[in-house]
Amino acid sequence: MKLNIKAFAITVGLFWGLCLFLCTWWIIFFDGATGQATMIGAVYRGYNISPTGSFIGLAWGLVDGLIGGAIFAWLYNYLVDRFRSAA
Repeated sequence: MKLNIKAFAITVGLFWGLCLFLCTWWIIFFDGATGQATMIGAVYRGYNISPTGSFIGLAWGLVDGLIGGAIFAWLYNYLVDRFRSAA
């Protein structure tokens, strides 16, 4: 079974972006908006624990998930074809 690369990439992008967005708001709700940089902020430029940072995390997560999901689905399809022809 092959994966649809576009559908998988969009799904992973939305999932990762929304996870960052919701996790940021979870922290804001319980600890308050600190505005401090985090480990994720070291990777995603501009991200911090703040309302603005949650939207920056959403955008970075969407882009990162799209790229990562597309690479994963392409690699999966490539390996499926390669091993199917070898069997």
